[in-house]
Amino acid sequence: MKKLDDIDLRILTILYNDADINNKELAAKIGIAPSTCLERVKRLKSSGVIKNAFIDVNFKNIGGNIEAIAAIRLQPYSEEIVNQLRDDLLKLPEIVSLYHMGGSYDYFIHMSVKDSEHLRQFVFNAITSRDEVTTVETSLIFEHSRSGVLPQFDEE
Repeated sequence: MKKLDDIDLRILTILYNDADINNKELAAKIGIAPSTCLERVKRLKSSGVIKNAFIDVNFKNIGGNIEAIAAIRLQPYSEEIVNQLRDDLLKLPEIVSLYHMGGSYDYFIHMSVKDSEHLRQFVFNAITSRDEVTTVETSLIFEHSRSGVLPQFDEE
């Protein structure tokens, strides 16, 4: 993809903070025609700059009273094992997100469950029961916040 210009960056900045904004409002905030805005957003999507748009769900309002992060170590460690763990866990409704890591842990798993017993059973059944999992360290999340500010990577 060609280098992003100021209009592309302004589109990304607004969408990063509010992916639910409609095209007409987005175009008006930037000061371009809605048709131009729509074409630019389509180009950002087709080139892979915009991968997806998500909603931010309050899990407590739908019964997910506990959020936790599990730090996982795997042994043996191979691409096949890492990918299989990812594919298996992403099918489970408790999983919010997975992070394949470098460093002392191989995965961080963000999950939401209804209560402490649900958390206990989920960790036992979905994680520690796997032969390749050697270490699980689970920590409760008291608060989760997401920045609405798009990171800047200015070239100088």
